[in-house]
Amino acid sequence: MDRGLRDIKREATSQALAKAAFELTRERGLFGFVTTDVVERAGYSRRTFANHFSCKEEAVASVAFGAVDDISAILAGLPADLPLLDALLAVMREQFTAGTLVRMRELMAMARQYPTLEPHVLGVQQRMRQTAQELLESVAGDRYPAIYVPLLFGAVYGAVMAALEGSLDVHLGGESELSPLSMDYGSFLDLTFDYLRHGL
Repeated sequence: MDRGLRDIKREATSQALAKAAFELTRERGLFGFVTTDVVERAGYSRRTFANHFSCKEEAVASVAFGAVDDISAILAGLPADLPLLDALLAVMREQFTAGTLVRMRELMAMARQYPTLEPHVLGVQQRMRQTAQELLESVAGDRYPAIYVPLLFGAVYGAVMAALEGSLDVHLGGESELSPLSMDYGSFLDLTFDYLRHGL
């Protein structure tokens, strides 16, 4: 994916606005600020905000999409003959760090607290999933059967969502609550990919 300077600047602006909206939601609650507060914090105009987002809920939810931005760069830096499973593990380790996933988990909690945010979070999750899967398909090329990439990606995506939603007790660094049965994110990745590699 070859991106021009204009695309890079646009993404940086979008992420700055999303981060400001997310931080304001964290500090004041979703109904404790308006779009003017977002643009003042991020250092942009209301017009710039309107060029990127239709509402503050969309901006808040979009903070998660920044996690997909660098996947293509990570994949491009890997050997071309690296098995797709190993390439996906490299992406999960480098891009989807515990800090990124803590933010995504917090965003999901916000969506449960503020129902108007939920459709935007679901929309961003769908865009993230589609973008990441398309990147993996481009790396896979014709080395694998057509069904392999969607199955592999779906399995990993399902495991990560279970960890984010709390169905699996995965402790992400920076979280205060830790149960005796919690596993850390690195162990979770190791176990998930070991099952994908070898089965039960």
